Amino acid sequence: MRPFSYERAADPAAAAARAGQIEGARFIAGGTNLLDLMKIEVETPAHLIDVNGLGLDEITETGDGGLRIGALVRNTDLAADDRIRRDYGVLTRALVAGASGQLRNKATTGGNLLQRTRCPYFYDTAQVCNKRVPGSGCGALAVGASSRQLGIIGTSDACIATHPSDMAVAMRALDVVVETVNPTGETRTIPLADFHLLPGDTPDKETVLAPGEMITAVTLPAPVGGRHAYHKTRDRASYAFALVSVALIRQPDGSGRVALGGVAPKPWRSDAADAELPNGATAVIAELLKGARPTEENVFKIALAERTLAAMLTED
Repeated sequence: MRPFSYERAADPAAAAARAGQIEGARFIAGGTNLLDLMKIEVETPAHLIDVNGLGLDEITETGDGGLRIGALVRNTDLAADDRIRRDYGVLTRALVAGASGQLRNKATTGGNLLQRTRCPYFYDTAQVCNKRVPGSGCGALAVGASSRQLGIIGTSDACIATHPSDMAVAMRALDVVVETVNPTGETRTIPLADFHLLPGDTPDKETVLAPGEMITAVTLPAPVGGRHAYHKTRDRASYAFALVSVALIRQPDGSGRVALGGVAPKPWRSDAADAELPNGATAVIAELLKGARPTEENVFKIALAERTLAAMLTED
């Protein structure tokens, strides 16, 4: 790990202001992903700004019947909140499917959205990776590369990494909005659908956040009702990232919402695929994964997504 300086921020605006002043500064809260990456020098921040203790650890009700979740609410606390369990069951189910109990006790809502990919070529500094070193190439697309775990849609010739979060997949199904503050103190709201970027030619740019901009909260809209389910298919029964995950909210009339994880650089959902839900899993996945470009090693994910959703639709 390379040397770095450290400070505690006094409030969210001050944290963002400091991040804007110091080139190479990073925010740290739970540190469950950032510290791992610093140890292997994939991340080499010159300065850490500790944002713990800024009062962003509460879940409060909004005027329109929704909930505002502070960026520092821990995953365990979010999953266990009575209002989340009652009205946003898909979110609780996704949270408890992720990581381990110890990690969920430390991981934060904001940090979860900003997780870096678990692509092995990103983690191995002896390999080329356009996300880690722009312009160096994509090791996962080289002849003989291992791509079983990687993306099948939304990818590019520069990167086929997936987004690893379970929480974000459920939040995409729930249409959450991300709140931020930038170094000049300005705030803005960003629909989660627009928050993560596809790799294109610049896979190192993963979100729409500007330098120094900090997540302060995410807002859940009023409950949409229906039956909530989340199913994660993976190589081990626990502590493994998704090969395919499905977040499903299904209404009594057969309509609903479907979001996929483990297949793309961001939680994957479309209105057109949602509209196919009354027609069954085959129709939904055909629409949702239209234009997929899998490798020989991960083409199985298309059938796996369809079968996972089909099984969930029989559970009513």
